[in-house]
Amino acid sequence: MAQPEEMYQCRTVNCGYIYNPDKGDRKGKIPKGVRFEDLAEDWKCPICGGGKKLFKPLG
Repeated sequence: MAQPEEMYQCRTVNCGYIYNPDKGDRKGKIPKGVRFEDLAEDWKCPICGGGKKLFKPLG
């Protein structure tokens, strides 16, 4: 599991969905604590279906 300082949120430029590692992605069966960069390359936004390349880090 990632340390808190290594976990940052990312938002998709398509729909504005924010991937939050503190929550994970229930629809995609991603448990909480998984860093964005550790998601599978074929992971998609649960709202718009956008790929990881469409996400930008927040903050």
